[in-house]
Amino acid sequence: MNPNSDCIFCNIISHKTSAEILYEDNLVLAVLDINPIHYGHALIFPKCHCKDFLEVPEESFHSLLQAAQKISKALVQSLKLAGYNLFSNNGTSAGQSVFHFHLHVTPRYNDDNIRFVLKLKQYNDGDMKRYGDLIRQFIQ
Repeated sequence: MNPNSDCIFCNIISHKTSAEILYEDNLVLAVLDINPIHYGHALIFPKCHCKDFLEVPEESFHSLLQAAQKISKALVQSLKLAGYNLFSNNGTSAGQSVFHFHLHVTPRYNDDNIRFVLKLKQYNDGDMKRYGDLIRQFIQ
């Protein structure tokens, strides 16, 4: 592990900062968010410091997703949820404010009035193939 003393999540991992821990294994930790969208909003993050998804070590992927599923199931059952969101913000423009990769599991209710306001686009003729060709060049 490569802790960053300026990182709140690294300080939670090293027990320098307290948190309400929901789940822990050798590679990941899940805690309640201190500023939840809804009560029960959880954060899941690797124990090694990595600023975003692109830096998450491959050996942590399975543990991250397994923990996300365990936490999601527990939230749905314990809080009788209508649904939940699972998401991650990567980079300032995407809304990331803590630069240690983390997944959010956010409880949702039928009448919670939370909306993601999007302006969806349509590809013009041939653009989808051009974007696909461009992106595939960088898939390793």
